Amino acid sequence: MKRASGDSRRHLPTSPFKPPPPAPPAERFDMHDRVSHDRYGLGVVIGVEDDVAVLVDFGSRQERIPTPFNKLYKL
Repeated sequence: MKRASGDSRRHLPTSPFKPPPPAPPAERFDMHDRVSHDRYGLGVVIGVEDDVAVLVDFGSRQERIPTPFNKLYKL
């Protein structure tokens, strides 16, 4: 007996083969948001490219940070 390819499998709560949890939504940044980056330090968002990247001014340099924003946190 074959399953249709579009059907999702049922996972039991005690199964060691649980499906991975859904990825959290990417954080959204707006102009003039104060941010912190693990490598570059404190900065201010000076440009937003939809959900693709943000341009951040860190004082001594400007960096374009692409999604996912792993090391960038809104303050």
